[in-house]
Amino acid sequence: MRKALAAAALALSLAGGIALPIAAQEEVAITAAMAQDFERWKRAFRAEALAQGIASQVYDAAFAGVTLDPKVLRLDRRQPEFSRPIWKYLESAVSPTRVANGREKLAENAELMVAIERRYGVDRQVVLGIWGLESAYGSFYGDDSVIRSLATLAHDGRREKFAKEQLIAALRILQRGDISPERMRGSWAGAMGHTQFIPTSFEAYAVDFTGDGRRDIWADDAQDALASAANYLARHGWRLGQPAYAVVRLPAGIDYFDLNASNKQPARYWASRGVTLANGAPLPDHGDAAIVMPAGARGPAIMTFHNFGVIRKYNNATSYALGVAHLGERIMGAGPLTLAWPTDDRPLGRTERKTLQEQLTALGFDTDGIDGILGPNSRKAIRAFQRTRGLPADGYASEKLLTRVSQATSGTEPLRAGQIAYIQSALSARGFDAGPADGVAGPRTRAAIAAFQRAVGAPADGQPSIPLLRALGG
Repeated sequence: MRKALAAAALALSLAGGIALPIAAQEEVAITAAMAQDFERWKRAFRAEALAQGIASQVYDAAFAGVTLDPKVLRLDRRQPEFSRPIWKYLESAVSPTRVANGREKLAENAELMVAIERRYGVDRQVVLGIWGLESAYGSFYGDDSVIRSLATLAHDGRREKFAKEQLIAALRILQRGDISPERMRGSWAGAMGHTQFIPTSFEAYAVDFTGDGRRDIWADDAQDALASAANYLARHGWRLGQPAYAVVRLPAGIDYFDLNASNKQPARYWASRGVTLANGAPLPDHGDAAIVMPAGARGPAIMTFHNFGVIRKYNNATSYALGVAHLGERIMGAGPLTLAWPTDDRPLGRTERKTLQEQLTALGFDTDGIDGILGPNSRKAIRAFQRTRGLPADGYASEKLLTRVSQATSGTEPLRAGQIAYIQSALSARGFDAGPADGVAGPRTRAAIAAFQRAVGAPADGQPSIPLLRALGG
């Protein structure tokens, strides 16, 4: 459901419903010209909607009094500069309060959760995890008019195709009678109800679990919403009773290049490579599995099974899937995860990601675009750069990686032992005593470098560097 949501940057920021602080910004002023243009747009869109089967009375009732929403314009135009580190995300996603509230909701809805689990073959804890992350168990799922929000997005132009598709779907939902325009409320970008369905996902997966003739994912009684989330997961192949992930231990010397979400292998394959569970126990066999490093080689290694991928169908983010799965575990009584995160090496902000892409491409590692979005091509470029530098090829974009790439771009990158050994050999061959070619730039080597630099009229700083390496033919 939330693949489209992610593509359109919908709903509650970052991954799956945990609202992040929004920097104070001036409200977008709606000018008279903008208002008039919106009225013209509504009349034109009315014709489109009617041509797609929406009754005129349904359209007119839904759009009665609808104006441009300045809040939607402000939030849609806002481009978050910094990403939230996964460890901070998980602190909020699986906070003691969220766990306690989830256990309370499980106790209050025990019979319902068992009934949903039996009907759809989806473990109750994952449904509770989604409910907890998407709307804090129904305590807040947005109070904006879905019609007004989507109409504003469709008129504004940047997401016209997506917003129009969702708007037509919302009108079909109204026409079917599942909800009234007044009660069709949601997030500023159109995600609705306890489990934050967008309108097209509602049409495809929402169910009338109560049997009252309406699929009401907004009701205080969350039966339809929770059953709809379970139906979504079931339709995407959820396997009852199987875990979504496991924390694993990697052997020394493993090639991080192979650790990514697309490299799915049988448990026996990973076991043959020396991978075990974090406590040293053998790996369980839940079918083909991948190993991901959500914070790079210095962070934890997570083995992801089939159900992890199903959660990612709901929201295509590793942090979200891990948050949902672990929150569900905690609600069912499991203890907290103890994971070591590289908190001294923050993820990159949007502008920094674009800089990274520009510099990698300039170095010959093509990222296939400079957009600040680190997709598969950018990750591949990062891994290739890391491999050429003898670094763990984990594809993780961090502040330290950007520093290293920037150094490579400017020719100030620290040299590896083999490169220093080459400089030592080359200097000695030219009559500058650099000592043994041991890859260690000690006083003798630095003195030889300085002597060579003076001989060629360069500043004699005595430092091994990429320009020096190149000057010596390396």
